[in-house]
Amino acid sequence: MTEPTFRSLIVNRHARVGIIGDTENATEAWLILHGYGMLAQGILHWFRAAARPGRVLVAPEALSRFYVEFQGTRRVGASWMTREAREDDLADLLPYLAEVATPLRASCQRLEVHGFSQGVAAAARLLVHAPLDVERLVCWGGTVPLDAEPAKLSARVRGGVIDYVVGQRDTRTPRDAVVADAERMRASGAEVRVHEFDGGHRIDDGVLAALDELD
Repeated sequence: MTEPTFRSLIVNRHARVGIIGDTENATEAWLILHGYGMLAQGILHWFRAAARPGRVLVAPEALSRFYVEFQGTRRVGASWMTREAREDDLADLLPYLAEVATPLRASCQRLEVHGFSQGVAAAARLLVHAPLDVERLVCWGGTVPLDAEPAKLSARVRGGVIDYVVGQRDTRTPRDAVVADAERMRASGAEVRVHEFDGGHRIDDGVLAALDELD
């Protein structure tokens, strides 16, 4: 049997971006990257407590959608990338995220990037590969991929601090894994803060409020 060969094609396609707030008049923007199996709507629902006048929340949706069985219900989720044709996914992902983030950087005095779960990897890769500086990077329930060089990543954060957040009962990305990743980043010279809360694999309103108080 003859084995198939494969080639890559570059095609135009639509991408969906969820927004809460006024992009025209905002002085602060949060770029929020959802986790595996989520959509932009779901992550924005979790971040609704952070909405306020003058701040816009922007959640690009991953390009690969699929059906997910959850508690007996079939719903739609999305993924940033898999190991299959990984380089092609990265070639599509990074320009897409940069196209969303660059106008926010140009129009807002402050830009934060928040990644949740799989979105942490997408956020880290964006900052390492795109010419984009931000005031804060927050890694919620996820770890920075090994191909995102710590020195380059921390250099993109103007304050130099990377925030990790993890639930003490998180079974998807266990606390110990997040703490170990924070220590890896710290050993590479990055300044790191770790925030814990009593909960699982989710965004915590209390930590959201505490992060607002830090800066």
